[in-house]
Amino acid sequence: MDSAIGVIDSGVGGLTVAHELIRQLPKEHLIYLGDTLRCPYGPRSKEEVRKFTWEMVEYLLRKKIKMLVVACNTATAFTLTELQEELTIPVIGVIQPGARAAIKNTNNGHIGVIGTEGTISSNAYPEALKDIRSDIHVNAQACPMFVPMVEQGILSGDEAKQVVEETLRPMKEKNHLDTLILGCTHYPLIKDTIQEVIGSHVTVISSSEETARETSTILEFHNALYKGKRIPNHQFYATGELATFSKITEEIFKTSTANFQTVSIEKAVIC
Repeated sequence: MDSAIGVIDSGVGGLTVAHELIRQLPKEHLIYLGDTLRCPYGPRSKEEVRKFTWEMVEYLLRKKIKMLVVACNTATAFTLTELQEELTIPVIGVIQPGARAAIKNTNNGHIGVIGTEGTISSNAYPEALKDIRSDIHVNAQACPMFVPMVEQGILSGDEAKQVVEETLRPMKEKNHLDTLILGCTHYPLIKDTIQEVIGSHVTVISSSEETARETSTILEFHNALYKGKRIPNHQFYATGELATFSKITEEIFKTSTANFQTVSIEKAVIC
């Protein structure tokens, strides 16, 4: 099937999922939309997140996508069920894949979850984890400073380490944790710093790989994988300025990707 996979996120974090999708599905064409103008979604109300998410979805539906990946944990927590019920194409979020990856990796059943205020208050991860394994112990913490820091392009160095250390101090005191879920797709961009702070004895889980595997499985089930010969033409859209967006894309993909555009998703026209 020649159509593209659509990927939406509140900003640049979902690029970590996009990168893994491209790595695992090298023939597939990807269209990425990050709502950098209105990021972060974490502190916003459920209704705001729903409204913004649907605006992104409607924009990508005009591109005739064959599947939607909601690469934002907050949007997944608040809108995934609704999107799956309303849309005629397959829709996947990042919470269930992340929960499954954590369950596979934990040895003692003590799992930490860090995410935005919206994701943590939704209780989506504890519910997903306990649906799989009822005896799991979950410690969840909101990290409101992380997304703004990443969106500013601060991914390493002393400033990043100081923010992570101060934020994760309560989580680090839970010394029985052996697994930590990065419950926001922005967080893998500072994964090395998080790992350093939380300690080498804790396995840090990003949902990106599991999400890409599940996307492949779903496309195969629907007989929608592209099986021809082509060089994919990936498209990257942002609702805000492109400088940091471009910089972080190059950081993730380790190459210069020129196909960036700024879009207005409320009017669904290219600026």
